[in-house]
This record gives sequence, structure tokens and C-alpha cells, in this order.
Amino acid sequence: MRIELQHIGKKFNSEWIFRNIFFLFEEQRISAILGRNGSGKSTLLQIVAGNLHPTEGRIVYTYRGKDITNDNIFKYLAMVAPYQELIEEFTIREMLSFHFSFKSYLSGYSHEKAIDLLGFSSIKHKSIHQLSSGMKQRVKLVLALLSDVPLLLLDEPTMNLDKGGIDWYLDLIQQLGKRRTIIICSNMHQTESAFADTNLQIENY
Repeated sequence: MRIELQHIGKKFNSEWIFRNIFFLFEEQRISAILGRNGSGKSTLLQIVAGNLHPTEGRIVYTYRGKDITNDNIFKYLAMVAPYQELIEEFTIREMLSFHFSFKSYLSGYSHEKAIDLLGFSSIKHKSIHQLSSGMKQRVKLVLALLSDVPLLLLDEPTMNLDKGGIDWYLDLIQQLGKRRTIIICSNMHQTESAFADTNLQIENY
């Protein structure tokens, strides 16, 4: 997936959050959107995901030489973000079944392999609301990374993860991030996105 930002700007009421962003997220590369809290990183990622419309400018999505419309981009992406909610009443297995009724698994993966990857085999029948915040974050990451899509959007992916969880995340990206376009929003660059090929410093806009 190739994503070109052309003159992108966003304002709320009369205040511009950012303006005049020209940037290319290259196909099958990892990019980081960097900046302090409140600088507009999540807002820009929401625009890339098609959840928000820019105030000005346009985004051009290209996949396998074909342009993808903004209305259809959701079919090609999976996302992890702090403001996303899991269905608390579901067990882990039910959450996997629900998510993968909309997305396909990467080749070679299944519910059982996803649970093994989580390291949750002993609690796979527990409800989501019984999990710690770190375990919930792992579930979000597995749902996204095991989805057979060309674009992954990760907003603060190591939130609520301890040192072991961060190492697990880094290993997961190395295993499952190949041949996909990945965009990571981060204010902890050295922890969660230091391996990115390119960086967009949003505060420059």
C-alpha cells in the first residue's frame, strides 16, 4: 500500500492542528509519525484510516497499481489505538471469532495459533473484562497483525505493555510486519518505532 498525503491540513473550530503536510508513506516500508502528546499524531492517523476527513488536501492510496477510494480504504487496513475498545463481555476466543469474521487471517494462522501467540492458553475462556490492561493491548495487537491486510496503523502500540510485553511486540513486528506498509504514531520513538524506515515530525507542520 502506497499512501501520498497532498497538502493535508486539519482544524477544529478555528484552530489548525497541522497544515500543508506533503508526505509519502512508501509501500512495504515502516514509517513513524512523531511528536509530543497533543501534537496531532492520532488525528493524522485517523485521517489516513478514513475515520476523519481533512479540512484541506487529499490522500491518494495505491495498492498493486490500483487507486483505492477513501470510502473503501477500511477494507485494506487494520488498526490499534488507545481509543479502540474491545468487547468486554467476549472471551478471547469469541473476540477472535468476531474480528476474523470481518478480516481474514494471514496464511497459516488460526484461533489456536493466535492464542498461542498471545501466550494466554490457560485463560483463553476468560472474558476480556477480566484481563489486565497489558493483556488487552496484546489482544489488540494480535487482532491487527494477524489480519491479512496490506496496511497496519499502530497508535502508541506499546501502551500498557511492560518490558516483556514490549519485547514481545518488537518480535511480533519483525515476524509479521514484512511486506506490509506500517505507520506507527509514537512519542516514545526509541521504544516502539526506532526501527522505522522514515519519520514524519508532525510538529514541523
